[in-house]
Order: sequence, then structure tokens, then C-alpha cells
Amino acid sequence: MSLRDLYQEVILDHNQSPRNYGELEPCTIRRDGDNPLCGDNIILYLIIEDEKVVDIKFKGEGCAITMASSSMMTEVIIGKKIEEVEEIFEKFHSMLTEDEGDYEDLGKLKVFEGVKEFPARVKCATLSWHTMNNAIKEME
Repeated sequence: MSLRDLYQEVILDHNQSPRNYGELEPCTIRRDGDNPLCGDNIILYLIIEDEKVVDIKFKGEGCAITMASSSMMTEVIIGKKIEEVEEIFEKFHSMLTEDEGDYEDLGKLKVFEGVKEFPARVKCATLSWHTMNNAIKEME
């Protein structure tokens, strides 16, 4: 199996069986995100205590990239301090928008690296990330 096939398999798996999908009530913050260009929309529910993401869930509808990215984001940031989450967001965003960089420490999130070849899909991959980052900024 090629690396590209493996990446596609991971994205399809997270699209078909998204992790942390559902509502989280009560929550510290609820934030809606949408991409009007393609119709993708999500709702994030976060519980933040002591500057740490204690839990996160999402609901919504979108393409495979949006759903997989949202699912993987929730897995990656649960248990992380807000400062770490912001660093991961910046690195993930850079991976999708800049030409060069070392993104090995993003681990499984690297499956989205190829998305930058399709500029219209970058918004799909980053929708939940921008929504989450805006929610965190709102709390500061």
C-alpha cells in the first residue's frame, strides 16, 4: 500500500466513523463554523478547565475532508493545554498554506498535507480548526 493510499484510507475512516461526534452539554463554549462556498457546517462543543481542553465534540455536515479533519482534531487536542492547542493549530495551518516546513511532529495530521495541492479544499481541512481557534480566542 502506498503512502497516498494509506492517507486516503485514514481520511475515509474518520469520515465514515468520526471520533467525538455528538453534542456535549453542558459545555464551556459552543461555536458554529461554516464554509458557505461548499455548504460545510460544524458545531464545536468544548469543555475547558484550568487552561486545558478536557473534552471536545462536534456535530455537522460536510465533505470527507471536513469531517475527517474535525474528527482527527478532536482526538489530537483532548487533554492539551490551550497553549499547546494554539501551537498545533498554527503548525497545521502552516502545513496547508506554506510551501516548506517540517511537520513531522504533527503525527497523523500529516495525512492532510496533500490538501494544499487543492486550494479550494484547504478551507475544508481547516474549518473545524479555525472554529476551535476562534472559540479559544473568545475565552482569552
